[in-house]
Amino acid sequence: MRIPKPTKRVVAPVCAILGILAVWQGACSAGLVPNFMLPSPVQVVAALVGDLPLLCQHLLWTLAEAALGLAIGVAVGFAFAVLMDRFETFYLAFDPLLTVSQTVPTVAIAPLFVLWFGYGLLPKVLLVVITTFFPVTVALANGFRSVDQDQIDLMRTMRATEWQIFRYAKLPAAMDQFFSGLRISATYAIVGAVISEWLGGFWGLGVYMTRVRKSFSYDRMFAVIIIISALSLALMRGVDVLEHLCMPWKRAERNDQQ
Repeated sequence: MRIPKPTKRVVAPVCAILGILAVWQGACSAGLVPNFMLPSPVQVVAALVGDLPLLCQHLLWTLAEAALGLAIGVAVGFAFAVLMDRFETFYLAFDPLLTVSQTVPTVAIAPLFVLWFGYGLLPKVLLVVITTFFPVTVALANGFRSVDQDQIDLMRTMRATEWQIFRYAKLPAAMDQFFSGLRISATYAIVGAVISEWLGGFWGLGVYMTRVRKSFSYDRMFAVIIIISALSLALMRGVDVLEHLCMPWKRAERNDQQ
């Protein structure tokens, strides 16, 4: 019996994950890896369930930092992309600076933010903004410039304003690239928030990881890693839903192909 392709997309990764977990559990049970270095999946799940109430409190704090930083990062990235598309001088001035900004490791910037702004919410949100605005800016700027020049010239001959050209030609053409950049930024937001929490704070998954690492509770460390991965996947799924709602013409194209 032939398995449908949508079913394969679900079954294949699930089988791969189960296989990895089985090998992992077998290696730990056989004593091939010291337990203090690599806890078994059963121990990780037990730690996750045991510390679930505390983990949820830390999770909400990290999620708030990531969501706020992502929202600001997307807004800043959108503004930069529009300015870079509208003004050639602005594009030439900031395009290399944006690239250079991504060569500086976030772990090198984070201590400076903590030194300047303390251990509160502000330095963590700023670090998330820095890590998330770049993919959105680059994706949108490239999307705006991908519009066929003949289409723009045609609209200008029809006396379309710059706003109308942007609204009806450039913005729809850049949506695919925008959501691709937003998926990357969504995952960067969680990682950026956790990294900023490593360097100091009172709540957050990064703070929790620092505490359990000092006590050598690696089962709890892996439990946090699972939560971070699940949260990143959930945010990416949220971006997919948002794309589905914001691009009805794409749904129509899929229906036509089917």
